[in-house]
Amino acid sequence: MNKPQPLSEQETAEILAAAGHYPDKSAASVEALKIVQKYRGWVSDEALKTVAGLLEMSPDELDGVATFYNLIFRRPVGENVILCCDSVSCWMLGADRIRGHLSERLGIGLGETTTDGRYTLLPIVCLGACDRAPVLMVGEELYEDVDESKIDELLKRNGQTWTDR
Repeated sequence: MNKPQPLSEQETAEILAAAGHYPDKSAASVEALKIVQKYRGWVSDEALKTVAGLLEMSPDELDGVATFYNLIFRRPVGENVILCCDSVSCWMLGADRIRGHLSERLGIGLGETTTDGRYTLLPIVCLGACDRAPVLMVGEELYEDVDESKIDELLKRNGQTWTDR
């Protein structure tokens, strides 16, 4: 059996601090997963097992939480995660065309990561900006009224523009 990968002292301290705000440590499960993801980019099985131990949960219980939330990544992702909204509003205003253009420019499809590890392209049900559709989110930055020229402009910018870490 694989020994769980140890968390850093910083990760452990942040998780325990978050768990300390609740009478039941498991209530901090989403926060704990986000902490691991902040440092590692994603949550490996080994990290999940370690976090589950800290929160006094079974790994299966914590995995149920992790897989419920679509912004907890359970496999490696690129430095820049591009979330493509596919809500009805975005779809009606050309999200498929925009996603196709983005896929062509990056050379990847939904759920894939570029070979250089810079970008991962993922669908998301709604980004809550229907009045500015179609929209994309990269890291924590929302891009509204996206069209092909905006995508080209964004991809030409310095990589820091799209990096949330």
